[in-house]
Amino acid sequence: MASDGLASPPLPGRDSLSLGPLSPTGSPVPGSAGRSNPLSSKVTSVLSTSYADAEFRESLALLDERGISNSAETRRQLRLDVQKEVIDSNGKIVTEFGRVAEQLRRIGTTIDKLNKSYQEMRSHVTAAHESTSTILEEASSLMTQRRNIETKQQVLKAFREHFVLSEDEVASLTLTAEPVDDRFFAVLSKAKRIRKDCEFLLGFESQTLGLEIMDQTSKYLNQAFQKLYRWVQKEFKTLNLENPQINSSVRRAIRVLAERPSLFQNCLDFFAEAREQILSDSFYLALTGTPASGGKDNSVKPIELVAHDPLRYTGDMLAWTHSAAVSEREALEILFISDGNEIAKGIQEGRENELWMLMADEADGPAEFDAVKALNELVDRDVSGAARILRQRVEQVIQTNEETILAYKLANLLGFYRFTFSKLLGDESVLLQSMANLESEALRQFRSLMRDHITTIEGEFQHTPSDLGPPEFLQESLKQLTAIMRTYETSLTSEGDREADFEPILAESFDPFLAGCENMSRTVVPPPNASIFLVNCLLAARAALDPFADFTKTRIARLQATVDEHAARLVDSQYAFFRRESALGPIFEALAPLSDANRDDVAKVAKLDALQPEALGAASQSLDDFLPSAVMDAMENVKHLQDARLAREITEEAADRFCEDFEHVEGLLIEADEYALEVGAGGDEEEPRSLRALFPRTTGEIRVLLS
Repeated sequence: MASDGLASPPLPGRDSLSLGPLSPTGSPVPGSAGRSNPLSSKVTSVLSTSYADAEFRESLALLDERGISNSAETRRQLRLDVQKEVIDSNGKIVTEFGRVAEQLRRIGTTIDKLNKSYQEMRSHVTAAHESTSTILEEASSLMTQRRNIETKQQVLKAFREHFVLSEDEVASLTLTAEPVDDRFFAVLSKAKRIRKDCEFLLGFESQTLGLEIMDQTSKYLNQAFQKLYRWVQKEFKTLNLENPQINSSVRRAIRVLAERPSLFQNCLDFFAEAREQILSDSFYLALTGTPASGGKDNSVKPIELVAHDPLRYTGDMLAWTHSAAVSEREALEILFISDGNEIAKGIQEGRENELWMLMADEADGPAEFDAVKALNELVDRDVSGAARILRQRVEQVIQTNEETILAYKLANLLGFYRFTFSKLLGDESVLLQSMANLESEALRQFRSLMRDHITTIEGEFQHTPSDLGPPEFLQESLKQLTAIMRTYETSLTSEGDREADFEPILAESFDPFLAGCENMSRTVVPPPNASIFLVNCLLAARAALDPFADFTKTRIARLQATVDEHAARLVDSQYAFFRRESALGPIFEALAPLSDANRDDVAKVAKLDALQPEALGAASQSLDDFLPSAVMDAMENVKHLQDARLAREITEEAADRFCEDFEHVEGLLIEADEYALEVGAGGDEEEPRSLRALFPRTTGEIRVLLS
């Protein structure tokens, strides 16, 4: 190290450097504490250097980039080279900063010149501003005044356009010489808008302008509605409802006029009166062929001359009335239903504007406008004149009619049109009430004629036909009833009410005749013939009602129950005939309380008087004589029963009962013979005579002979 010019002290020993936590602490070297050891410091510095330091690592990387080899010469020159480079770099920096300083001096000079120019310009501007400030203030004031004036002009123009009607508009709104066209309705809408917007003007402190404008506009509006009201009345006089294209201005006028409910109602009243007169004249012309004004219209076929039948005459009048009502409704639907909501809104607005209407609403509650109801009421009023003529003519037909069937057909026809008009005009129409009254009157006439007819034929109730068949008056009444039921079958009565509605008709046209038959049966002898007579009458009545079971099923069931009751009586009569003619009645009565399962009863059989040999033999002989013609003789008893099947069933049921009784007798006789054999086998008595030998017929033989 001496050759490098560096005075390097001798390195310490190994032991002196081992001062770690695991090395023993040695005694200090004498005299070392008083002086510093440079080499030890350097070594300590080298050892304490962190090779993970970023600057150290960058230094090593820089050395690698230079490509410096690790040699003694390089190590000696490294510091000198680095210091030289540092000095050169500092020199360059000083040179560059000199240039920068020169540029800064130049910039400073330029800035001084600019400041001087700025001050000169500022002094000129200040002087100019002082000399023109007065003119600018005046110009600004004038510009502000101009803008204010323009704003006021715009406000005034807008105000006049919005709140003031021009002379032409006022003329179009109020003068009758001006037409009611789209311009009229546009000006009317503007006037209504002005009056509504005047409420805003009334919110200011000064209300004079708003009140004046509102008062003037209201006056114009009243004149406009009066003009519109007169125009609508004029149009109604010449309005042709047969024309499907009704003037749109009329529809619009009615919609607008609804805002004045009183004027609107007056128009409806005027229209209804005009249409009522027109339809009345048309109906009179259709009836007579003669116009109400006189003369003769050959193009019309008068109903009174064409329809000779009262039913057709009434039907033609009702058909004309219905056709007129339908046509009237279809025509008026264009006026009301198509603009129903608009009319309702107009009427509500009118109620708010007309104080007396508003007071009435507060007392009675507001009534909403129902377009359909209003239409029905208007159509009803239009046809009311024709309805009066119709009522008079139909009442005349009903009162002059003397035919029972025709009276009911008239009532049914009126009921059909009553139902039809209820769908067309609602349940509260006057025309519907007229139909209901006429129907009631026709039914009263029907009941009156029916009672007169019953009174007339009461004498026939005393004479029962010799063949026990239905009497002639019952057959005639059933023919009438059939015609009535056919007529009722075509009616529009609802399914649930058909039977209940027809019950009063049966009570008038059927029950009295059936009651007459029952009274006649009480005089018929013998009693089986009374039942046969009643069964024949009831079967004929049921046959008439069967085709119309949808509204007579309850009455049919009652008739069948009565038939079954009398059939049971005939069965009893036939059964009594079998017992009587066979001479087995006493035997049946004697053995009926006994049972073949009871030994005591069996023991009593042989001791009965009816079972003694003589009586039993005679009964057997009578039975043999009766059986060959028994069925024919029994059928002869019910030969007047017109239902052969029912007569056969009655006889068969009576024969079955007879066979059952015979079977009971046969069983007891067999048991009695067996009992006698058992008793006789134990004694010396003579063997008793067999009951079966005296009465040999069997149940099987009886069933075959009576089948």
